Amino acid sequence: MVPEDLKKRLKVFALRIIKLSEKLPNNRVGNILGTQIIRSGTSPAANYRVACLVKSQKDFLNKLKIVEEELDETLYWTELIIEAGLIKEEL
Repeated sequence: MVPEDLKKRLKVFALRIIKLSEKLPNNRVGNILGTQIIRSGTSPAANYRVACLVKSQKDFLNKLKIVEEELDETLYWTELIIEAGLIKEEL
């Protein structure tokens, strides 16, 4: 996969996370979890763009690790939202 393809895929992912957050209930829990998932779900795209600009392989791998961590955190928030019954798994 070329870097531009992954940039596009991560941006689409971020937009899907934003749309998912809009489906959360407008209450304390929904607002807090919505904020969390928006932060973790939109940052991989931004961090990957930065990774593509670094000069050394070590910096690139460091930034890629951050992308991986943010995606894993997003998975956690998604699981929590589904298991709490705030949205249906199909969404």
